[in-house]
Amino acid sequence: MKVFLFYLAPLLLFLWCSQVCVVQGRLLSISTKPDPNDAVATARWLVSFNFWGVLSTISTDFDGAPFGNVVSFSDGLPNQGIGIPYFYLTTLDPTARHALQDGRASFTVSEYPLGTCGKIDPENPTCSKITLTGKLKLVDEKSEEAEFSRNALFSKHSEMRDWPEDHDFQFFKLEIEKIFLIDWFGGPKPITVDQYLHPKMNNHAFIL
Repeated sequence: MKVFLFYLAPLLLFLWCSQVCVVQGRLLSISTKPDPNDAVATARWLVSFNFWGVLSTISTDFDGAPFGNVVSFSDGLPNQGIGIPYFYLTTLDPTARHALQDGRASFTVSEYPLGTCGKIDPENPTCSKITLTGKLKLVDEKSEEAEFSRNALFSKHSEMRDWPEDHDFQFFKLEIEKIFLIDWFGGPKPITVDQYLHPKMNNHAFIL
């Protein structure tokens, strides 16, 4: 029975996304590093292929100072990201407490952990990095989105399944409002949230 559910879960997630994720973020599979001229594909590639990043919130513990925290995340099943980062957080950690008080947040990931920057420094503009800014929201635990976030996160971070129940971990997501992407020289690339969430077909991406 467990084996059957293991193979059935991705299919159910895909069917659910075909109905629901269209309004949030289009499913996207990107196999290789996109061309720097394709900013949207680069942005989605960075978020889809990364496993962790720095989530920054407005601290309620340090007089409103910015507080950055390394967190694991997922935007969907492997190679089937929808562009929206989901997190599994506990209020025993400051980040979740901050978000429940003040949802303003930003999330940054870098290309460097993916191993495609070669020997250049992570701060080099050709080593891509993206910051998504918006509101960190608690996902309704009784919603279909909670099941999506569970499958998305646990498929990439299997250890999460065994994290202590008495720590009251909950699913959060970042509702994206602004995007800051550097993937080459010349400053940040202009990308709207709509362009990011609903990319067009190109040479590097296959939209499911």
